Amino acid sequence: MNYTLHQLQVFLKVAEKQSITKDAEALFLSQPAVSIQLKNFQQQFSIPLTEVVGRKLYITDFGTEIAEAAEKIIDQVNAINYKSSSYEGNLSGKLKISIVSTGKYVMPYFLTDFIKQHPNVDLIMDVTNKTKVIKSLEQNEVDFALVSVLPKHLKINTLPLMENKLFFVGGRNMKVDFVNDKSLFEKLPLIYREQGSATRAAMERFIKKNNLPAYKKIELTSNEAVKQAIVAGLGYSVMPLIGIKNELQTRDVQIIRVNGLPMSTTWNLIWQKTKNLSPASSAFLEYVALAKNKIIAQHFSWRNDFE
Repeated sequence: MNYTLHQLQVFLKVAEKQSITKDAEALFLSQPAVSIQLKNFQQQFSIPLTEVVGRKLYITDFGTEIAEAAEKIIDQVNAINYKSSSYEGNLSGKLKISIVSTGKYVMPYFLTDFIKQHPNVDLIMDVTNKTKVIKSLEQNEVDFALVSVLPKHLKINTLPLMENKLFFVGGRNMKVDFVNDKSLFEKLPLIYREQGSATRAAMERFIKKNNLPAYKKIELTSNEAVKQAIVAGLGYSVMPLIGIKNELQTRDVQIIRVNGLPMSTTWNLIWQKTKNLSPASSAFLEYVALAKNKIIAQHFSWRNDFE
């Protein structure tokens, strides 16, 4: 057999994504390049690694075992590279973080300077909803998670990062600028995030607490989708201020005053108490604790104009 490390990396990513298109995007390769590497790798084996049923790619049982072996090989190669870097006096290793979708407006600012200072640290960041974030933390797939609602069933350590305020938001053409009558909510189509979203949970708590009627419920699966729907005039929603900065500046959306809003939560960086943090993870935690106030002042002072 004469397969290469690159072929192992390509096949492992195919096994994870079960899609050549998504594999190509993740590895910054063209689809033909991924297909060629996958074909060359398959030629090393007499048993199929993949199969296509309908139009969907699946990994065979044999392919799953090869992917598991490939992952171990790649981890060992990375360990060699990290050890070599450490002997040279450089911080190295993987930093794995899972963040809720609205956290993408926050977390990069807490990472940029750290990654620049330590170029041998590899960053893996997954952006998803709250349910999946907590699951990845629970299954020890990541070092840290960024959430605004703390999980009660896990024993965790917590580092508060910054305040998260949620406002009632409508498009530029909406004529309502102040809602003080519950009956008005019967005329306002409400846009919800999907189940499992912390923003949706906060919105539902507000509606229930204030016994508000809901005229129409529209459900969308991302913060960006909700925002674009509001811009288009499809309805209203409760949204985190941090996610609508540009739209407020261009006046594509407007904050509508509602009694009881804004709601305030806190973005927290959390990790399991039993987690053995790597040198890279420990260094990042120390960096964030020392630098967070400076980062907030430098990048998020604009929030004061709306609070």
